[in-house]
Amino acid sequence: MSIDLQQSCWFDRFLPRFARPYARLARWDRPIGFWLLFWPCVWGLLLAPGFVFFSITEQAFLMALFLIGSIAMRGAGCTINDIWDRKLDAQVARTASRPLAAGTITLRGALIFLLLQCLGGLAVLYFLPLQAQIIALLYVPLIVIYPLMKRITMWPQAFLAIVFNAGAIVGWAATDTPFDPLTWILYGTCMLWTLGYDTLYAHMDQTDDALIGIKSTVIRFGDRAVYLVAWCWAGIFAGWLAMGLITGFPLFSWLMFTVAMVLQIMRFWAWAPENDKMTLNYFKYQHAFGGMLALACWYNLLNHLPVTG
Repeated sequence: MSIDLQQSCWFDRFLPRFARPYARLARWDRPIGFWLLFWPCVWGLLLAPGFVFFSITEQAFLMALFLIGSIAMRGAGCTINDIWDRKLDAQVARTASRPLAAGTITLRGALIFLLLQCLGGLAVLYFLPLQAQIIALLYVPLIVIYPLMKRITMWPQAFLAIVFNAGAIVGWAATDTPFDPLTWILYGTCMLWTLGYDTLYAHMDQTDDALIGIKSTVIRFGDRAVYLVAWCWAGIFAGWLAMGLITGFPLFSWLMFTVAMVLQIMRFWAWAPENDKMTLNYFKYQHAFGGMLALACWYNLLNHLPVTG
């Protein structure tokens, strides 16, 4: 069954009937999206030198804020996407059951829901420093126009990479730490990660995309798109290697980095792009990949705690 044709989900048991289409509109049935948005935020927080001077309570509060913000803004991004694409979605079996395409939500209802999600994101920004607020707000227009990119460029995955990893910079800025070369190595590495996993994901859509005229890196490169994914993984390896050396990763952090990359490479070699189930599982692995690297960064933070007493 297509991932867009799931018939039931956890919230069907707990949410009132009128709210369920909105939960589907925000893709709450597919948490992988907000995790992929959240992990760069965590990396930005944990790698910023200033984060070590926050209390444990303050650190946990910031993490919780970014998790809430990731859920809200991922849902808002999906809502914006479906508003732009509602007519196209209705023409494709894979997406015809989406709430706007199927008519279970009106355009007015979707816009109100979008506003509520954006207000949730703004509530998170209220607790962040001014610099972080400004950076986050500068990305909002890019979020709005992202769905149009697949109509005008073969590189919508690259545009998504720019937008989807704003959290790495916002997270860094939330610690009141000045930007330095490490900030931009992190951001560039995050962008390669998104370019890679979204190209990976686009393999499942290439037939439908070709039929309705949607552009993607897979449409652009065809069978050679796997090499783009490989180059992205190579760039990620180089980026995290550089960040580990700059920040002085301890042994356990290097171990987590190594395990994450070895599993990434093993899955790549076993990956059959024409197998949608395998491709989806490989895409979902990116959540574990992000978590292992976050654990590496967290242990690195523990080894750089200021000495007191």
